[in-house]
Amino acid sequence: MTAVDLPRRPGRLGRRGRRDGQLSAGPGTYVLLGVIVFVSLFPLYWTFVAASRSNSDINRVPPSLFPGGNAFANVAKAFQQTETRLALINSFVVAATVTVSVVLTSTLAGFAFAKLRFRGRNVLLAGLIATMMVPTQLGIIPLYIMMSQWLHWNDHLQALIVPAAASAFGVFFIRQYLVTALPTELLEAARVDGCSTLRIYWNIVLPVARPAAAVLGMLTFMTTWNDFYWPRVVMTPQNPTVQVALSTLAGGYLVDYSVLLAGALIATLPMLVVFALMGRQILDGIMQGAIKA
Repeated sequence: MTAVDLPRRPGRLGRRGRRDGQLSAGPGTYVLLGVIVFVSLFPLYWTFVAASRSNSDINRVPPSLFPGGNAFANVAKAFQQTETRLALINSFVVAATVTVSVVLTSTLAGFAFAKLRFRGRNVLLAGLIATMMVPTQLGIIPLYIMMSQWLHWNDHLQALIVPAAASAFGVFFIRQYLVTALPTELLEAARVDGCSTLRIYWNIVLPVARPAAAVLGMLTFMTTWNDFYWPRVVMTPQNPTVQVALSTLAGGYLVDYSVLLAGALIATLPMLVVFALMGRQILDGIMQGAIKA
């Protein structure tokens, strides 16, 4: 007898749109995603529209939803009215240095807390997590006294870099990632081969932690770039960061919102560049975390 292949009835998952192990999205999913994308991108689009028009056009009711022809003129005014060029350089130097420092210290400490055995490890980890519960504002006054009276770093970039060089959140984040992502057997095999702890960190831990480090790097760069409170306290308008420069544009009795939003648009562009460069690593880290979960 010859076997006859009969068409199989699709299962319940098949009738609902499963094809070759994948779930197909319905029209409602695309509508929902379209609404989310629109809500996310419209503020950025409106910033560009307002930055390309005059102040009177912004205050007009109903406002225009199409770009105007004053974008370059407003950007030029933003550079003329404040130290915008210097602010961009300062913010990039601070954000890049802090990001590298935080990623380095977080991977080192996270590896130690996740895989190394030493006395007092759990107590130190608990103390580290406890520091995350303390509001930043409580430490501003002693930190300012330290920077101004002890170190004399007022209006210097190191006053922004040194306090943010290590992050309790970064250490905890990397530690949680390495607990599941880094097999203990791999470290034991490296020990048998004669690798030192530093070589294990450089050749094994860093490649494994790269997706999480990319996510942490992006979050750190974004947080440092957007920080306003501490730079406003310790820096001056003559040596500002981007956010301090924007606050200068927003000062005064009459605010030219077209120039202010042109400055905000300039301040947003580096964030988009960073996400474009690190987006693949960030998505890989998110997907790996989802698979492990």
